[in-house]
Amino acid sequence: MAAPIVRRALMYVPSSSKRMLEKTKSMTVDTVAYDLEDSVAPAQKPEARHNLRDILSKPRPSTIKEMCVRINSVDTGLALDDLTEILKGEHLDAIMLPKCQSAADLHFVTDVIRHVLPERHPTGSREGVSGGGGGVSGKDPIKIIALIESAKAIQNLPEICRASPYLSGLVFAAEDFALDMSLTRTPALTEFLYARSAIATAARAAELPSIIDLVCTAYKGEQGLKTLEDECLNGKGMGFNGKQCIHPSQIEVCHKSFSPGDKEVEWAVRVVVADEKAERAGRGAWSLDGKMIDKPVVGKSHAVLARAKLCNVNTDAVRDKWKDQEPE
Repeated sequence: MAAPIVRRALMYVPSSSKRMLEKTKSMTVDTVAYDLEDSVAPAQKPEARHNLRDILSKPRPSTIKEMCVRINSVDTGLALDDLTEILKGEHLDAIMLPKCQSAADLHFVTDVIRHVLPERHPTGSREGVSGGGGGVSGKDPIKIIALIESAKAIQNLPEICRASPYLSGLVFAAEDFALDMSLTRTPALTEFLYARSAIATAARAAELPSIIDLVCTAYKGEQGLKTLEDECLNGKGMGFNGKQCIHPSQIEVCHKSFSPGDKEVEWAVRVVVADEKAERAGRGAWSLDGKMIDKPVVGKSHAVLARAKLCNVNTDAVRDKWKDQEPE
């Protein structure tokens, strides 16, 4: 059975640098995305693919939950060579597809995976990708993460989200989107409000497990990390549950920001415990700390606790602390 997915931090690593590839072995991060696209010059593409052979042939370190490769976009003509090489990697977990403009781009990648690795096709519905089941061989199915980078992609989000059973998440690429729209990025990020809302809404409607927000270009010093934290919390408030990272110093902030906080977990536990008692007593309406509790609040509390467990939070200890919580 495929493990449930949590991608709070997605760390990009250039595949043209053997030194950086080696450094990833000591990282503690949800997802490492080895890059064959923007960070690799055209003449270095074959060497970069070769560099990934050793990495993908060995089990990932226990501190890394997922090994992903960002291939070149379908329209470059390089995607097939990338896929042919990296799909040989026994421990490849996911493929990141840049400049995903329409369902056709995902159909291309899906067809290649089915041809090369039919044993890692998800069984049943998309649940096989997002955690409900394994591939036909018993191994976790390959996952696809699609980068949304243009106005055309935003308009095609519904068909993109339905295009492949391998699809496991969407990522917003702000810099390329700004280029396509002739926008200037500002600290407030208001120029991306529509695009980010559209991506988060479409991914949630399609029940995709990952909705990954834009890169924060600030990472140096206390102020850089404060800017990153502010962006993470802003994205979390819009429905994103992870963020792209371009420097190892960003990982810890992203992990913390996109994990349920102590107070959030405690409130969720109190709601769940009290609701169980209210239900046994046949009470349809009740309150906690003077606030009315209804089904949406209870549902969100269960969702918070489910994510907290994926983020290695000891929810059982919190539940034991609040086992005597009563509905008001």
